[in-house]
Amino acid sequence: MPKQTKKQNKRIIAQGAEAILIRQGTILKKDRIKKSYRHKNLDTFLRASRTRHESRIMDKASKLILIPKILKTTEHEIDMDFIEGEKLSNYLDKMPESKAIKVCRTIGQQVSKLHQANIIHGDLTTSNMIWINKTKGSAKLKLKRIKPQDKLHTNSKLYFIDFGLSFHSPRVEDKAVDLHLIKQAIESKHFKKSNIYMKNIITGYKESNPQSSQILKQLEKVESRGRYKGKH
Repeated sequence: MPKQTKKQNKRIIAQGAEAILIRQGTILKKDRIKKSYRHKNLDTFLRASRTRHESRIMDKASKLILIPKILKTTEHEIDMDFIEGEKLSNYLDKMPESKAIKVCRTIGQQVSKLHQANIIHGDLTTSNMIWINKTKGSAKLKLKRIKPQDKLHTNSKLYFIDFGLSFHSPRVEDKAVDLHLIKQAIESKHFKKSNIYMKNIITGYKESNPQSSQILKQLEKVESRGRYKGKH
């Protein structure tokens, strides 16, 4: 009799308002949740259109930076590689400062690549970044899967995840707001070293973005609006 193979167990690893993340072996399934308060046809349409939109942006982003590889897209579900690693939010402060500075510069460089392609992530936080430790066997396996044309990314070991709020925009304002989001996240989660981290994110961003001065000027305006609101 042929050997029976065990089915890989499904395990919910996260659930938000819009989607549920299910791990099945080396696959991560992102399933958009039904909304009972919406008309059935509208709900089906919205879930499908948002899933297609996210999948297309991920496909475009995958040519620029490291993100999970899409394996399959259906009406309301995206199957992708599960990236073995640490959420950067849990790992950044544990690194030696010199290493953390390099990682922050990589963050800036990768955000810059997205912005030059007019991709706005929309939810830039260190919780939406995965850091791979090369010493782990699973991490080595993931690095081996990278296509030859993507070898320039392998030194970073930094994956961006969750493009559920991403969109296309050439607007300087949208790019500045994207940077404002990561600054807020750094100040909230990594407040002890937020100045050092953000300084190096901006350094990395400026290194490869010819439009950076214009975007950073707009970032100052975005921040000033926030300070003004805080006084009232």
